[in-house]
Amino acid sequence: MDDSKDWRTGVTVRRAATVAAERVSNGGRSTAFDFSGIGGGDKTWIGSVQVAPQANTGPHTHGRHEVMVYVVKGRSEIRWGARLDYAAEIGPGDFVYFAPHVPHQERSLESTEIVEYLVVRSDNEKIALKRDDITPVAEPELLY
Repeated sequence: MDDSKDWRTGVTVRRAATVAAERVSNGGRSTAFDFSGIGGGDKTWIGSVQVAPQANTGPHTHGRHEVMVYVVKGRSEIRWGARLDYAAEIGPGDFVYFAPHVPHQERSLESTEIVEYLVVRSDNEKIALKRDDITPVAEPELLY
C-alpha cells in the first residue's frame, strides 16, 4: 500500500437527502456521480431514477451508451424493441442491461408507491433521446 499518497479525496459521499432533493427538482432523476474528473475517471454515469405510480418514462434510447438498471424498490415493466414488442416484469434486486441504441421504456406497476432504480451508464453524456415516433404494440411478448 502507498502510505505516501494523500487519500483524503479518494472517497466521495453523496448524502441521501441531497439526492432526494435533486430528484424533486429534476423530474425524478438525480446524478450520483458523473465521473467528470472525479478520481481520474471520465466515462461512467451513476444515478437514481424514480417513476411515479402507474407512470412511464415514454419510449427513448440512450444512444451509444450501455445502460444497467438495478431495481431498488417497487415493481415495474421494462418494454423494448422497435415497437416496444418485448417486456419483462422486474422487481427489487433485479438487474437489467440495455445494449446501445435499444428503444425502451420503464413503466411502474405500482398503484401507490414510487419505483426506484439505480442506473449506471457507460458514458456521462446526458443522452436521452425521446422516441415519440414509436407506436407500442398493444400486447408485448413477455420474456423472462
